[in-house]
Amino acid sequence: MKTLAILVGGGPSPGINAVIAAATIEARNRGVRVVGCLEGFRPLVSRDPTQVRELDIDDVSRIHFDGGSILRTARVNPARTEESLRSVVETLQQLDVSYLLTIGGDDTASGAARVAQAFPGGLGVVHVPKTIDNDLPLPTDVPTFGFTTAVNVGKDIVRNLMADAAATGKWFLVNVMGRHAGHLAMGIGAGAGATLTVIGEELPAPPVSIELPADIIEGAIIKRLADRRDHGVALVAEGIAEKLDVATLGAVERDPYGNVMLAEVDLARLLKARITASLRARGLDTGIVPKNLGFELRCAPPGAFDIQYCRSLGYWGARLLLDGRTGVMATIQAGRLVPVPFTDLMDPATGRIRVRYLDVESEWYQTQYAYMIRLKPDDFAVPDRIRALAQAGHLSEADFVARFEYLVRGRKEFAWPP
Repeated sequence: MKTLAILVGGGPSPGINAVIAAATIEARNRGVRVVGCLEGFRPLVSRDPTQVRELDIDDVSRIHFDGGSILRTARVNPARTEESLRSVVETLQQLDVSYLLTIGGDDTASGAARVAQAFPGGLGVVHVPKTIDNDLPLPTDVPTFGFTTAVNVGKDIVRNLMADAAATGKWFLVNVMGRHAGHLAMGIGAGAGATLTVIGEELPAPPVSIELPADIIEGAIIKRLADRRDHGVALVAEGIAEKLDVATLGAVERDPYGNVMLAEVDLARLLKARITASLRARGLDTGIVPKNLGFELRCAPPGAFDIQYCRSLGYWGARLLLDGRTGVMATIQAGRLVPVPFTDLMDPATGRIRVRYLDVESEWYQTQYAYMIRLKPDDFAVPDRIRALAQAGHLSEADFVARFEYLVRGRKEFAWPP
């Protein structure tokens, strides 16, 4: 009897258990033994087979409704050193594993690809793309699993914050998870109708001064004041922190894959400090409440879309392995299985999985931008409007233009037809 091992890497995401269940049921129905590795690659790196449990149909038959992961998850890099990679290979051999199904984001996919290359005699490896960040290199209209549930849950949280802001005359500054790309922040902001959302894709190449995103938000606060509104909710994608200059971030920790641990960077509080100081220097005392949003989303019970989507990914991931395919990521595109080879996912410059960034030239982004309250080119085109904004910001007209006009300089308003 051959053995299929399943593991989960990276952060939690709604739908993990549905993938585990579907893959387990299909493999067992085809006479294959299934084991689950607790906490990702950890038991393989540490050569601890006691943390690998056998899975049967009765163990997984109803777990697809649940958030979290019955196998837990961890950020453990199997290829951090040659020794760790050798440990993974030898532990899999000890467990007599023929197939490996990994569930995770870009780091887990990169690790799975390295394991497949290092395994002597061949190991069937298929990866299932999981991340609420939605940043794996798939076609634009194909989400990563967990994203749609996370957006829906986040939308409800932000709507509550918007009601609180209106009732108390405050601004909420919400730092939303999304290591590299702004999909999650923009999706939540669009769904909730937040005042504005700022994402890394809108900013120039690093290093970027924190004054730039701070000025975008301060400009929005002034614009709201000019329109006699003293409150709002601004979302910022945590990936902005990756673009900031090192002096702004200070000493930061990194995870086993070398990524800055953005959850440890309190971006919302850094922005609040700069915006508040700037406004108070001109006699404006706007209450700003920083908040981090992300951990609340990751273990939410999956919505109907993610349940059926993840069951398809788990079922076909197992089918690919048992039918002899390896070195691919299982994807469902337009309702059809599309195995994507690991080699097509890699960035030759970094040796890691490519990142799918949000397209700020797309009509979808243009729609969300049109509904945001933020300084735009039209605000600097009419003298009366400049005067009103300058008064609201306690600035002279010349100082207002000198301070904020750079935010829109060279930015064309979207027009139709293109």
